[in-house]
Amino acid sequence: MIGGDSYNVARAPRAEPPIASLCLTAAITACGLALAATVALSFPAVPLILFGAIIALAVRGLRQSYPHQVLGFCNIVTLFRAALVAFLAGAVFDPTVAVWLVFWIATLAFALDGLDGWLARRSGLTSPFGARFDMETDALLGAVLALWLLAMGRTGPEILVLGFMRYAFCAAATVLPALRAELPQSLRRKTVCVVQVAALIAILCPLTPASAVLPVSFCAALLLSWSFAVDIRWLIRRSQ
Repeated sequence: MIGGDSYNVARAPRAEPPIASLCLTAAITACGLALAATVALSFPAVPLILFGAIIALAVRGLRQSYPHQVLGFCNIVTLFRAALVAFLAGAVFDPTVAVWLVFWIATLAFALDGLDGWLARRSGLTSPFGARFDMETDALLGAVLALWLLAMGRTGPEILVLGFMRYAFCAAATVLPALRAELPQSLRRKTVCVVQVAALIAILCPLTPASAVLPVSFCAALLLSWSFAVDIRWLIRRSQ
């Protein structure tokens, strides 16, 4: 299950969030993203538009739930991961993009997951914003990879279970208040999150045989569904 965990943050006086630092870092990252997208993609505007939307949401989150005056390398890493995911979103609309390029960029975005949280804890910059930024980047990575696999004909629509389970959960939470409560930290949830994205990357790897695609996607989707079911059951029972 993607996301669901948040870092514990000690109560502290509200500080002025480093919005200028975020915007400057985002502008530099956007220049690199624009260059890469122009060289490698047929529609470079797609990743830039998505990255712009991500930054707009990040600025809003920074204002609402970031208690520190320093942006920190932790959030810069997450910002870089978001740019990688935005590039992958552009690849969804470009059937000519090299499969190996998609694979290695997805692998890099996945490999950097966890580094941002470690950096935040090490530097004392944990925050609800950082946890949410990381979680939403993970969720978007899963969704983009699922869409790419579907668009390239690598899998059938069943792959959308792996990419959009969290968004289905969020949609259900809009009509079921019980699902809006905060979940406790869970090693099971973190492990399933890793398995979920690892399965998507394994499926898109050109070396993965076609005969292994369905078993891998089915087992990962089953595990993910079980994890969500456990959390939903816990939330419903807690609300009663």
